[in-house]
Amino acid sequence: MLTKTLITSTVFAALAVAAPKPQVAGYQGPYASFSVTYEAAETPATTFGPDSQVPAIPTAPGSAPPRRSSDVTGATSHGPYSGTPTTTGAEKGPATLGTAIAPLPPNPTATYYNSNGKPQNPMPIPYTPAGGLGTNGTEPRYQVNSDFDYESITLGLYQEWIELDLFNNGLAVFSDQDFLDAGLTAEDRAYIAFMAIQESGHATLLGNMLGETAPPQCTYNYPYRTVREFIDFNMKVTRWGESGVWGFLAHLDSREVANLLSLSIATETRQQISFRQMLGLSPQPVWFEAGIPQSWAWTYLAQYISSCPENTTRLAWQNFPTLFIDNQPNPNRFSPNDTKPHEVAGNRIADPADSTIPADESCVNVNATEHPGYSCSPGITRNRSEPLSFPGKLVNLTWENPGQAVGPNNSYITATSAQGAPAYVAWVAQLNLTYTPLEITGNNTGYTYQPAGEVYQGDPTVNDTMFIAITDANPFLTPFNLSMINPHVVALGLYQAG
Repeated sequence: MLTKTLITSTVFAALAVAAPKPQVAGYQGPYASFSVTYEAAETPATTFGPDSQVPAIPTAPGSAPPRRSSDVTGATSHGPYSGTPTTTGAEKGPATLGTAIAPLPPNPTATYYNSNGKPQNPMPIPYTPAGGLGTNGTEPRYQVNSDFDYESITLGLYQEWIELDLFNNGLAVFSDQDFLDAGLTAEDRAYIAFMAIQESGHATLLGNMLGETAPPQCTYNYPYRTVREFIDFNMKVTRWGESGVWGFLAHLDSREVANLLSLSIATETRQQISFRQMLGLSPQPVWFEAGIPQSWAWTYLAQYISSCPENTTRLAWQNFPTLFIDNQPNPNRFSPNDTKPHEVAGNRIADPADSTIPADESCVNVNATEHPGYSCSPGITRNRSEPLSFPGKLVNLTWENPGQAVGPNNSYITATSAQGAPAYVAWVAQLNLTYTPLEITGNNTGYTYQPAGEVYQGDPTVNDTMFIAITDANPFLTPFNLSMINPHVVALGLYQAG
């Protein structure tokens, strides 16, 4: 066993002429104030036993609340719905009070301003600043507290159920060799299986907050045909699942429910990052994650639900017509923008990119060491020589008319409340809502150009898997009131930007 101590300051002093330029601007003279000690084995370990010998006592599992689902559950069949719906349309209340919500000035109670950095009001107890919701000693009640809460958490439960089934389904329909061919090992499959178990916990949490009318798991119709497409679809599902919750989380009437849901969605974020890594994409190419309205999340989700058991709780959210990006970037290509029209695995709103392209056009098996920047095999992160998309790119669009039957039992109908003609393309990414002009080229067809804006200097707005809509107007909106765009949405799509 060799022990080697490197005195960093001495080494750099001796090599001052050859020292590389600091990688981080503004950091000069890279001298550490510490020593680095490490041990290097002469030969790697070849035997691994016995197991750790430490004092321990026998334990038994304690009693725990039951889950609403076992690890593998739900319908074993998958595919499109072929029956006749017994009811159609979104759930409605006893009355509808208007067609749109008018913009209002800031809340008159929003007057707090701190000018000196000190507490402005008396403290209720030591070390506790005044204010905050749910901090007055009342006992938490972890149940929905309004129709808004109920419909939002029910949507979230529909999302958790499909993820539980989806992760298990891919493990069931593809062989171990199929995963190996995609660069994913038994450990990766075990990780996906664990993510499915996580979803059973999420479904239990949300179902308990809803009570006896919580919807059960349904039957689903998936678009993937290969492991790469399975991973791509997982990435998209967890993307809108996460962003759908960020969109309504701060609006919930029950702060207790919002608290628990935020703990759940933090896990969803990690799942989304992991699927990006399995697809050979940069895991987190943005500074902020976008939030979207509930009707957007339901539009993305509903198209993949085939049928639900009789008397399953229905949702009140809108289903928008589908917007297709005809030249959607293909992350399976080493040149991802050189796609053929409609180079996706199906004809629904979030179908994965076609992975069955010719081998000499694919990035899947490119040697990352010999050809850096061109591989998309699984990895902690990948820097692509050619990005999936770029500012100024021509984006060709087509969209459906309203009136299409979608969702469980084909019982929901796509609809738009837009009164004017399609005129803009809305890009929802990070903190920004950006509009670009829509150029009409035919019946339900047109194009626009990817915008070049930044959130803050050095952070391009459009990146990551993000959200895109055609609108009839361009109202100024921000993340907290983005749902006010809904009356202007003509069609809704999902854009694979990076």
